[in-house]
Amino acid sequence: MGDFVPLIPEWFNTRKAAQVTAYFALKAGGKINILRATKLIYLADRLSMERREFTLTGDEFVSMKFGPVNSYTYSYMTGAAPVKQAEWAEFISPRRGNDLWLSQQIECDDLGELSLSDVKILDDTWDKFKDIGDQFQLAEWTHEFCPEWKDPSGSSIPINPASIYKILGKEDPVELAEQIVSDRQLVASLSSR
Repeated sequence: MGDFVPLIPEWFNTRKAAQVTAYFALKAGGKINILRATKLIYLADRLSMERREFTLTGDEFVSMKFGPVNSYTYSYMTGAAPVKQAEWAEFISPRRGNDLWLSQQIECDDLGELSLSDVKILDDTWDKFKDIGDQFQLAEWTHEFCPEWKDPSGSSIPINPASIYKILGKEDPVELAEQIVSDRQLVASLSSR
């Protein structure tokens, strides 16, 4: 039986996901533990949903053993994503042990896929969580304070964005989740032209 190779959809912005990951690696001094990075990226997406009613990365979310995870971004982190590797590798080197390293010297200004409001979300996420002990303590934090996460019993379970919007107290969580799907379909149709 071969390794699982995820299908990365056309609408997923690999370059932006790499830059979000690079932002946190930059803040952490040039490298970041993969578990810590997955938690920070998820929490940034969640904060974006709370403040702006749309995700930062456009990724799909799943519950995994150590908390919620951005599915496609995680596939790139682990080296399992089969496409657009050059877009990822421009910012993030192949995983070394449990760490992700920047692939080049960069400044925050080099992350051109990120808008000013994206960077504000990332800054606020970093400021809130940078001092939470190690990656396992951060994972435990998500177990306690992200009720959309469900223990997948060694597997993974999709997290419906509507459940996140509902927990965040948004007025019409189903409509907001449907907007995410519409946005993805629009990006896919534009990229296939």
